[in-house]
Amino acid sequence: MTGRRRSREARPVELRIGEVAKLTGLTTRTLRYWEELGLLRPSGRRPSGERVYLPADLSRVGRIRDLQDLLGFSLAEVGAVVDIEDIEVLDRVRSEWRSGEPLSRQRQLELIDEALEANDRLLTRLGETQARLKAFRDEHEAKADRLRARRAALEAPATVPG
Repeated sequence: MTGRRRSREARPVELRIGEVAKLTGLTTRTLRYWEELGLLRPSGRRPSGERVYLPADLSRVGRIRDLQDLLGFSLAEVGAVVDIEDIEVLDRVRSEWRSGEPLSRQRQLELIDEALEANDRLLTRLGETQARLKAFRDEHEAKADRLRARRAALEAPATVPG
């Protein structure tokens, strides 16, 4: 991965927007647009105003792309899933867990509980989204059935009363 390596002070890897674009196969314009929509936020900015992204931000980009590519979600639907604090909670918990700092057993339990709560809320929202998608699909399947029946009726030979 390109970017800044950890220094002796154990600073996290910081990536510029161009580096994130290159690593993810997106354009900087797409990343800025996602920021406008509230789907992605840089972890910080340098004094010059340049956006700074961390590895957790790359994970978020991956989730957005998965929702779009694998599930066919529109950006509005992606927003309904990722524009929530639960994703940020999961990112924060993951970051603390993987920080390399020793965690007490109690803190580990707290982090797991936080992650479970956030994940359960996210699963509930995903279930609601799936239900809406199923209703949309069912509606269009019924419409297709009606259109096929109408077509079949038009193709049938007309009977002449006689």
